[in-house]
Amino acid sequence: MVDDRWQLFDAHSPCASLYRRLAHAAVHARFAPRQDGEQFARSAPTEYPDPGGHRRSERGPFMAEAIPALEIRNLHKRYGDLEVLKGISLTARDGDVISILGSSGSGKSTFLRCINLLENPHEGEILVAGEQLKLKRDKQGDLVAADGKQLNRIRSELGFVFQNFNLWPHMTILDNIIEAPRRVLGQSKAEATEVAEALLAKVGIADKRHVYPNQLSGGQQQRAAIARTLAMQPKVILFDEPTSALDPEMVQEVLAVIRSLAEEGRTMLLVTHEMNFAKQVSSEVVFLHQGLVEEQGTPEQVFDNPQSARCKQFMSSHR
Repeated sequence: MVDDRWQLFDAHSPCASLYRRLAHAAVHARFAPRQDGEQFARSAPTEYPDPGGHRRSERGPFMAEAIPALEIRNLHKRYGDLEVLKGISLTARDGDVISILGSSGSGKSTFLRCINLLENPHEGEILVAGEQLKLKRDKQGDLVAADGKQLNRIRSELGFVFQNFNLWPHMTILDNIIEAPRRVLGQSKAEATEVAEALLAKVGIADKRHVYPNQLSGGQQQRAAIARTLAMQPKVILFDEPTSALDPEMVQEVLAVIRSLAEEGRTMLLVTHEMNFAKQVSSEVVFLHQGLVEEQGTPEQVFDNPQSARCKQFMSSHR
């Protein structure tokens, strides 16, 4: 596997100054200990919560006109002669949790990786909070960043939770989490450590901060990876199969984190094969088939009343 994690980091990110002023207050407000003293992981619900309806209904008329957190327009991607994305468009507003479903090979993970140019698309536009990513065509015909500084800044606003965790094996869990805030955002070690320890406590692995990734279970590693992403305070979080390596009880803990972030106005895109998970946590569901958006709508529309034959077959086979 190519280690592309460093593509997300740049020590000269212009968001550093603002983040240093806000991170301490923002993180501790969002991840402060519960009054009942319970850790976040221990308070995970027995049943999946259903945040899908309230975010839309709570938006007033002015919020409805807000600039989307993320816009993808007519995205295409091919490998040689094989076109794997064939013009995908998607809009996510603040607080949306959008699940992206589809069979293996439908283009889900490729689409997610194109958003922050971990994969290079061939056509399309990418906008984060209304700012369009400047692209140019390279000699191979791929679209690449035309402005490296802008790309670094936009990438700092896009958190990515990988399927296989992508923790640095030679670093402790705490060091994994504080590395990017120190190198990218310019935080002091003490500041980054304080934030990291608060996040580790909230995902239920505070006692694992000084161990190495190979000493953790898969579920613990994924929770550490999510804490690492949250430490960067991204505008949008992209999850690539976040529960694929988790035990069932760990899924609830991840879900609780996602729901908490959504209620705070975070935007999440989740690539997943877990149907019940997607139905319960999503405000919107997108079903991909062979690189195209085959069906798109609320969880109730896509799961309970799909219109396309392919989506009906997919949902039927995953009940």
